[in-house]
Amino acid sequence: MNKVSLYRLFTFSDPVDHALMFLGSVSAIGHGLAMPLMSVIFGELVDTFGEADNTTEVVNAVAKVALKFLYLAIGSGIAACIQVSCWMVTGERQVARIRSLYLKTLLRQEIGFFDQEAGAGEILGRMSGDMVVIQEAIGAKVGKCLQLVATFIGGFALAVIKGWQLTLVLLSLIPAVVLAGAVLSFTIEKTASQGQNTYAIAASVIEQTMGSIHTVASFTGENRAIAMYEESLVKAYNSSIKSGFASGLGFRAVMAIVFSTYGLAVWYGGKMILEKGYTGGGVINVIFAIVTGSMALGEVSPCIPAFIAGQSAAFKLFEAIERKPRIDAFLSEGKTLDDIRGEIELRDVDFCYPSRPHQRILNGFFLIIPSGTAAALVGGSGSGKSTVISLIERFYDPDAGEVLIDGVNLKEFQLRWIRQKISLVSQEPVLFATTVRQNLLYGKDEATVDDIAEALKLANAAKFINKLPQGLDTMVGEHGALLSGGQKQRIAIARAILKNPKVLLLDEATSALDTGSEKKVQNALNRFMMNRTTVIIAHRLSTVRKANTIAVIQDGKIIEKGSHSELTRDPDGAYSQLIRLQEIPNKSDQIDVGNTQEPRISADPGRS
Repeated sequence: MNKVSLYRLFTFSDPVDHALMFLGSVSAIGHGLAMPLMSVIFGELVDTFGEADNTTEVVNAVAKVALKFLYLAIGSGIAACIQVSCWMVTGERQVARIRSLYLKTLLRQEIGFFDQEAGAGEILGRMSGDMVVIQEAIGAKVGKCLQLVATFIGGFALAVIKGWQLTLVLLSLIPAVVLAGAVLSFTIEKTASQGQNTYAIAASVIEQTMGSIHTVASFTGENRAIAMYEESLVKAYNSSIKSGFASGLGFRAVMAIVFSTYGLAVWYGGKMILEKGYTGGGVINVIFAIVTGSMALGEVSPCIPAFIAGQSAAFKLFEAIERKPRIDAFLSEGKTLDDIRGEIELRDVDFCYPSRPHQRILNGFFLIIPSGTAAALVGGSGSGKSTVISLIERFYDPDAGEVLIDGVNLKEFQLRWIRQKISLVSQEPVLFATTVRQNLLYGKDEATVDDIAEALKLANAAKFINKLPQGLDTMVGEHGALLSGGQKQRIAIARAILKNPKVLLLDEATSALDTGSEKKVQNALNRFMMNRTTVIIAHRLSTVRKANTIAVIQDGKIIEKGSHSELTRDPDGAYSQLIRLQEIPNKSDQIDVGNTQEPRISADPGRS
């Protein structure tokens, strides 16, 4: 099993954490020694009754012992408070630091990392579940473990000092007490964990049902959802029953062994009083010390799985934190210029996705897009159109060849700077679960109200946003769920316009719009595209036909290139075939030139 060392779990601690852990450890040891000290005081109390000659002396002696109990209680309470506080605070601090580092590391990784190793579900699982496991391994459980070990060592040391002969006899029952305590703790923890899991499953049923309420309602699945939830509750109920039964049986076994130990200790302790000169208090010291020490040792056992689980949970997480990205978006090194013209060149590019290294997407790909012009990429699904855009954004680096802007290899630019000069509008618009305004500000942090208004006007989005309940401050919901597809797309286009890029990448940017809105937005985009280098992937002829250059891609290569009028002169050309295959009666401006499957222009099985 892959896991990190226990020491390495504390790698992300700082001097403040070191001080907290030291103070928490000292307090935990002091708290643990309180139980052996209590047995000493209790032994003094027993001896008091035998040594006092009259009632007054007994009362005075008992009062002194009572004060000792009070002092011990105060000291133990303070030690326990410091122990728990220090270890919980340092655990929270370290886990918060790990969370921040993990997120920062993920954000600086190249896109290929997420294709190969980490999906959104796995990342969320590590950010939530694994972090909790790690926190248990470096937090309060460490203090508890130190406390219990101190109780065990202190108890047995005291027992040996007060009566080593009686201690040796009682040691014969220690394995039974330790085993019973460990089994009880393991059983309770296991059944409690099962109960938590079943309740978590029940909660997920509710989450899925509420999150997909439209689907549930449309398929009249209300009774099915209720049945699934009730089934989960029955499992949780059964786990609780098992937990209660195990707890009752376990405590019964532990207490039976403990009282048997008391019986043996009293019988043999009496012999020691008569034959070896032991005192009653000494016998009580030994009994309490042995029993509390052995019980403490049994309670240590459940802490071990917590440490092991933390070590295992940290392995993948720490591995990701220490990973060096191939394309680092946070590096401040690299070339920056006053501005760029936007000339794009892909020179003899070969490319395979990291997740599919044996499946070539681009093969000797060559394309030049002069600055200020528009180039459209068309071809079968999987031919490599979207891959070209990913390479221009430098989501990936080519396996061979170069991607250049203004004659400079993309690898030489500072990544954050060059990406500020490029804007991307995808077919599936991505909005965050915040306001319209905050989504727009992703395009330009310092955008003014006038900048936002102009961008919305260009994207044909101002009218519908003004009708929203709170205008720009309206929440769009999870992934923009409160907006229609066309509205989301127009906000995404406005965000791209707000960025005012030199290079504009449109990956079927108007596909979610109706015909009327598409024409208005396309006219706005046409005005916005002036003096900007634009790369277009589109399936509507009205978008493609106005591009300066149209490149037909097949099997990762350009097989035809030219303007719309030039390519349509050859009725047997690849572009003309695409048009004929996708023509829709009376809708000649809606030809799907981006998703065509045709024998001559075969689709690459790879990712487009």
